[in-house]
Amino acid sequence: MSTLTITPTMTPSLNRMFRFQWEKAQDCFVLLFPEGMVKLNGGAGEIMQLIDGQKNVQEITDVLHAKFPDAGNLATDVNEFITTAIEKKWLYHD
Repeated sequence: MSTLTITPTMTPSLNRMFRFQWEKAQDCFVLLFPEGMVKLNGGAGEIMQLIDGQKNVQEITDVLHAKFPDAGNLATDVNEFITTAIEKKWLYHD
């Protein structure tokens, strides 16, 4: 169980060792790094598109709620993804 607590005001940013991009050959968003590539599922790709080092967790969640109004409680999904991404060192946070 993670001891990291994601707060609405936390502002995540991409670790400079990774590059986030759409990979046409994979038909998905990926994180590229010197040792390889991480393929992201659709939800993770939607979240990563919004992580720019400027938007906080609440703002990211709000944009996703506006884009996917029938998706239910996206805050849990956003928090879980960001927690995992920080633990895997894909993201940093303030």
